[in-house]
Amino acid sequence: MGTPASPTRVRYFVVAGAALMSVLLYLDRFCISFAEMYIQEDLGLTNTQVGWMLSAFFWTYALGQVPAGWLTDRFGSRIMLTLYVLMWSLFTGWTGAVSVFAALLALRLGFGFAQAGAYPTASSIVSKWVPITSRGTASGIIACGGRVGGFLALFASGQLIVWLTPLSTPAELRPDSLLQPLLLSHQLQTADDNQEAEGRQRARCLARFSTAGQSLVAAQAAEWEAIEAARLTGESKPQTAATLPVVSDADRGLLVGELNQIILDPAMFSAEDLVGVPIEKEARRLAERDRGALSDMETQRLNRLILDALFRESLRKLYVAGWRPMMWIYGSLGLLVAALIWWSCRTTPAEHPACNAAEVELIAGFQAKPAKPATAAVGVPIVQLLTSRSMWLSCVMQWFTNVGWVFLMTWAPRYYSTAHQVSLEERAILVSIPPLIGWIGMLSGGTLTDLATRWWGLRWGRAVPMSFSRFLAMAAYLGCLFEPSVTLAVVLFSIVAFATDLGVAATWAFTQDVGGRQVGSILGWGNMWGNLGAAVTPPLLIWIIGDNLEWNRAFLACAAAFFLAGVSALGINATIPIVSQERRVVD
Repeated sequence: MGTPASPTRVRYFVVAGAALMSVLLYLDRFCISFAEMYIQEDLGLTNTQVGWMLSAFFWTYALGQVPAGWLTDRFGSRIMLTLYVLMWSLFTGWTGAVSVFAALLALRLGFGFAQAGAYPTASSIVSKWVPITSRGTASGIIACGGRVGGFLALFASGQLIVWLTPLSTPAELRPDSLLQPLLLSHQLQTADDNQEAEGRQRARCLARFSTAGQSLVAAQAAEWEAIEAARLTGESKPQTAATLPVVSDADRGLLVGELNQIILDPAMFSAEDLVGVPIEKEARRLAERDRGALSDMETQRLNRLILDALFRESLRKLYVAGWRPMMWIYGSLGLLVAALIWWSCRTTPAEHPACNAAEVELIAGFQAKPAKPATAAVGVPIVQLLTSRSMWLSCVMQWFTNVGWVFLMTWAPRYYSTAHQVSLEERAILVSIPPLIGWIGMLSGGTLTDLATRWWGLRWGRAVPMSFSRFLAMAAYLGCLFEPSVTLAVVLFSIVAFATDLGVAATWAFTQDVGGRQVGSILGWGNMWGNLGAAVTPPLLIWIIGDNLEWNRAFLACAAAFFLAGVSALGINATIPIVSQERRVVD
């Protein structure tokens, strides 16, 4: 590890362990965003319940920031970070076993509290293990791990859901597979051969029904149309699967039986029939093979995936089977990460047996002497936080930043599915690109704020990167108002992700600049307010979008949020410590 005269490099392993923790943090946090449509179908949730499911994590994550930061300041980063990782991994795994909304909500609340201490603890690690002139870069590396985790959460989750729905998964429908039988009947009844590809294939399906099946479809379609007419005249509210009239078991059984006959028919669909139908990539691959070379199970899987595409609002998808084992796999990864953190880290460099005196002195940097191990409780400087103008501006900036950014990680998969009818595997690629681009912004942001601090001093070296990045994200969201193509939407979302992450390292470095010994508590305070913004966003956006899914409303709201964040960032002054009245300036 080096001679006594030269510093050892233990700090690099400590930062690497914190970065790996950050990867797992976002992997477990946002895998549910990709799975939310399948969870909704599996548990029969409303859009409002899905919004609260996505929001629940952020409430306890936000409110747990200060207590978790205090626990880290009191008991040390090593034991607390290990404990946090173990706790949230258990909640992730248990999520795959839920059967009712109340249990799902409770687990998401617990999960948020368990993750609350992750970044305050990581920031505490940086403040004790990294010299002040390199803290921006180290913070960028750790935060970058989160964006890598976000990328994996969206990209790998889509692939895993397909892979964890093996060929042996039964393709035939069950009565509870009908999410909205009346809507399904309406879609069948109104289809004809003169429509586009989807309409033609729906008409072919109805033509295969028996006389009894066709009569039932006509009756249920008429009932649906009556309900819709009442809604349009204001006599009733929009209907959901939970509020529509109950369909009898006998009628459900008849509809399911008719559809299963189509699933079992090896000659029902050809590759030419499916041109223009937005089916899953797996279905496209099966359809392009020689039909005689397909096994019975492959033929049934193909037909089921086609029905899922033709009646996407009405049928529970085959891929619903994959989200539960996916959560179990992600939860189990936390055991390995927790073990690595326990092995690699200590609360301070002086406590690490492999860290020599030269490295301890190097890390101390601008401090008069190396940090001593915490032996007594350190209180949260609540009065100083409440009276700090820069801290309040930082909190406002983080609040509005998360309002704009959370769309990418929660509602973007649904946007691609509903606005562009993108298949699951393609959707996994599209939604994962922005976090990957954000990874570049995160690395660049650490270097940018360190360089800006050397050029302009601590005041503007932190404020300018934060503010400029928010205005850039605002401009990208304004571009989304012009109904972009799939490709352009990916580009604009990637600019939002890059710009958001470009300013994160400066935000963290600001907290470390002004935090002193209580950096964990102070970062937790700012992170709390930022995540309260994230907490209100999923239900707020689903309300703004409305039942007709007006996505431009969401884009405008996100642009406005980033504008307010950019204005707030300009007033932040990192030369004024929160607790000490001394001003620290880095040349």
